[in-house]
Parts: sequence; C-alpha cells; structure tokens
Amino acid sequence: MSSDRRPILNLADAPQHSGGHGEHFAFAMSELAGPLGARSIGANVTRVPPGKAAFPIHHHHANEEHFFVLSGHGTLRVGSRTYPVKPRDYIVNPAGGPEVAHQFVNTGDEDLVYLAISTLVLPDVVGYPDSGKTGVRTGAGQDPGTRFLVNDGDKTHVGYWDGEDGRQVRAVLGDR
Repeated sequence: MSSDRRPILNLADAPQHSGGHGEHFAFAMSELAGPLGARSIGANVTRVPPGKAAFPIHHHHANEEHFFVLSGHGTLRVGSRTYPVKPRDYIVNPAGGPEVAHQFVNTGDEDLVYLAISTLVLPDVVGYPDSGKTGVRTGAGQDPGTRFLVNDGDKTHVGYWDGEDGRQVRAVLGDR
C-alpha cells in the first residue's frame, strides 16, 4: 500500500455493482478489500433480495471462502445438505470438490446481507454442480480470464449463467 493511500474504507463509500439472472438470482455487492490494495485476501458485503440466490452453487479447488451473516435469514446449501442461517452466523467453506459446493438462498422477508472473505489464489478451478460446468479463473479484477467448459467432455465454451435455471433455488424456497 502506498503511503498516501488510506487503509480505511467505509461501506457507504465502497464501489458497488449488482447483477443477476432470470427470476432466481440477484445481488448487490460492495467491494472492500480490492479498493484498499489487498492482493491475497478479498472481501465484500453481498446483499441478496428475498426469494433469490446471489450466485449458482459452486466450489473452489484453490480458494477458501468465509462468510459472516450481518442481517436477514436464509438457507445455506453445502453439497447435498442445507442449513438455516441467521445474523451473527459464521460460515467456512474450504477449498475442495462438490462436497463443499455452497450457495446462500434468501428464504426470509428482508435482504440477506453477509460479509464474504476469500483467499485470492490464481489460477482457480471452480465447479458448478447444478449445471455441470467447470470454470477456470486465471486473472483478477474486471477481466478475470474465466473460461467455462462443459463437464461432459464436449469442451464447448459456455457462459457463466448457462445451465443455471434456478430449479434448486425454487426447491429450497418451497411454497414461499
């Protein structure tokens, strides 16, 4: 960090972006670590609206992720299991295979808000069990260098949201 850069960033001043896909995925994210010059650990605050998941269920072969629930309620999918989450819950997802694949689904009536902290090891291979994709991330920042390959040996380039139909998010939400 250069001597003229402040080591503090208020959440209200953090760079924000949002995204989503279809009727089951939506998020707003405030970047914390990158704007302060972090190189080894990433951090953000993610906000997920009721009835949505921020991202597809996924697992990292190189990176560990930690989460601290700030507000709201939801369900955490890990592998084939589900767990209720609430404010002040701390979650650790180690690097590994489909058994540690994880996804938050907001099953509450207000936004689910959590602090996400992750190692930033590159390259990282990311698996997406619901859609059968594998992503390889080779870079950081706005151009992550991510390429997706279909796991059936087809080796066809597909997009991040390809095959993510939200069926499993609907199953978690039930009759909500």
